[in-house]
Amino acid sequence: MEDHKKFGLIGKNISYSFSKKYFTEKFSSDLFDDFTYENFDIESINDFPEILKNNPDLKGLNVTIPYKEAIIPFLDTMSDKAFKIGAVNVIRFTKKGNLKGYNSDWYGFKQSLEPLLQPHHKRALILGTGGASKAVAFALDQLGIFYTFVSREATENAIDYDRINVTTFDNFQIIINCTPLGTSPNVKEFPPIPYQFFTDKHIAFDLIYNPEETQFLKKAKKKGAVTKNGYEMLVFQAEKAWKIWNK
Repeated sequence: MEDHKKFGLIGKNISYSFSKKYFTEKFSSDLFDDFTYENFDIESINDFPEILKNNPDLKGLNVTIPYKEAIIPFLDTMSDKAFKIGAVNVIRFTKKGNLKGYNSDWYGFKQSLEPLLQPHHKRALILGTGGASKAVAFALDQLGIFYTFVSREATENAIDYDRINVTTFDNFQIIINCTPLGTSPNVKEFPPIPYQFFTDKHIAFDLIYNPEETQFLKKAKKKGAVTKNGYEMLVFQAEKAWKIWNK
């Protein structure tokens, strides 16, 4: 079909992905009669060229865990923001047939967090150091919020979980889970932080949306924290991706 436009998602173990459901529902209206969305579940990023070869009608792609950074060497060019972030979750196929990488995660996170912010929300802890956490850090920069990364092992750029105590919670009013801990089906898992120090002055934000309320959010909510999951962020980033593909 000449007018057929195919979009898709690159990732690993993505059968329950948000994107496929979201865009398939979007394309079910008559407006997008010739549009389809497909999951490309690959074992290794080295399988990516094969996808391009077998799908000449591809017009745009989303990229998810664990390939948001690994995809970069396969791209012809990147937007300034994606370059600064160092992670890509949207690929646009240009008119010349080049692959250009973008990041819409930062935008989705910023739009989702902003309505929750009060004047005392000045500093954030970012749990995790992967591609998603880089987009979150970029958004916090845009909002003028200072942040510190937390990792399993201390590095030049991150503290480890053992360093987090009551003083940390006094100094950091926003805690953001960018790790996969707690994602379905492993719903009993949660990041190893001292949840007893959450208060009603804190925001607990989890990028996970399945389950709707993770252990991380439940434990924070019990102490009065304002909580939010990653669903709205995903909607915002998906609509941003749609605009990028249709530039």
